[in-house]
Amino acid sequence: MLSEQDHVNLVVRFNDALNARDLDAMMTLVTPDSVFENTHPPPDGARYEGQAAVREFWERFFVGASETRIEAEEIFATGDRVVMRWNYTWRGPLGETGHIRGVDLYRIRDGLIAEKLSYVKG
Repeated sequence: MLSEQDHVNLVVRFNDALNARDLDAMMTLVTPDSVFENTHPPPDGARYEGQAAVREFWERFFVGASETRIEAEEIFATGDRVVMRWNYTWRGPLGETGHIRGVDLYRIRDGLIAEKLSYVKG
C-alpha cells in the first residue's frame, strides 16, 4: 500500500511533467479512466473523462500558451486524496502574461491519478 507521501510524490511528478510540457510522461501517471475537471468555463468548468479526452485537453492547453508554469504553494495528502494549492503563470501566443491562484483536489487509485478537480480564485 502506498503512503500519503507516495501520493504527494506522484502529484509532484505529474506537475513536474506538466511544467516540462511532457504530455507522454503526464499520461503515464493517470488511470485509463481518469477524470479532469477544468476551471473553465465558469461556474463549474468542463469535465473530461478517460485518458484520451484528458490528453486532448492538455494538448490544446499547451497550444494556447507559449509558456506555462504551475508552482505548488502547498501540497499535502490525507488518505487517497492530495490537495495542492498553486499559482499558475503563463505567456500567451501574442506575448501577453497573466496568473491565477487555485487549488487542485486529486484522488489516487492504484498508484495513479484517477481524478484531478481544479478550482480558482475569482
